[in-house]
Formats: sequence, structure tokens, C-alpha cells
Amino acid sequence: MTEDFYCDEVLSGRTPVKVVRETSNVLAYHHTRPFWPVHIVVIPKRHISSLLTLEEGDDELLLELLRVVREVAKEVLEEHGACRVLTNLGKYQDSKHLHWHVSFG
Repeated sequence: MTEDFYCDEVLSGRTPVKVVRETSNVLAYHHTRPFWPVHIVVIPKRHISSLLTLEEGDDELLLELLRVVREVAKEVLEEHGACRVLTNLGKYQDSKHLHWHVSFG
């Protein structure tokens, strides 16, 4: 896997994805190698390494990201009755690009 799958593959268009939701700054799509039956990834379109590297000037982007995560989670919850929302840090974060997993299963 590349250091930043999201920039190198998804945002570049090299790896096609099934879009769930998109804004000018955020992309939500079905995971290309899902771990759960429903597995959606939400990413900023600008490279940010992780939740811990967000800067004070990123507040608007973070709010937009969380708004999309909330919308996608609500849809999954309504359809399946349960939902998981998580982000990883450090060794748990395979791709060094801020992202959330919204999943069921």
C-alpha cells in the first residue's frame, strides 16, 4: 500500500470509487476493499495526515468532514439499525491521510 492511498489513488482518479456523498472539500465513498458489509470512507480532498495534525485554520474543514460523516452515518443507521464510526491514529492508521470509516456489519 502506498503511504497515502487517498491522494495517490482515490483523489487522483487512478482508483475508481463508488461515491456516496461529495462536497467541494470532502469525499465519501464505498471502501475499495471493505472489511464490513457496509464500509464507507470519508476523507478531506486536501491532504491532512491525521486528526492530530489538523491546525486551527482547519476548523471549517473539520466541521464539513463531520457533517458528511454524520449524514452518512444517519443513512447507514436508518437502513441497518446500527452504525460504527471510527478513525485510526498511529500504527492503526495504514494510510497517512485523515479519514473516517462509517460501517455496519
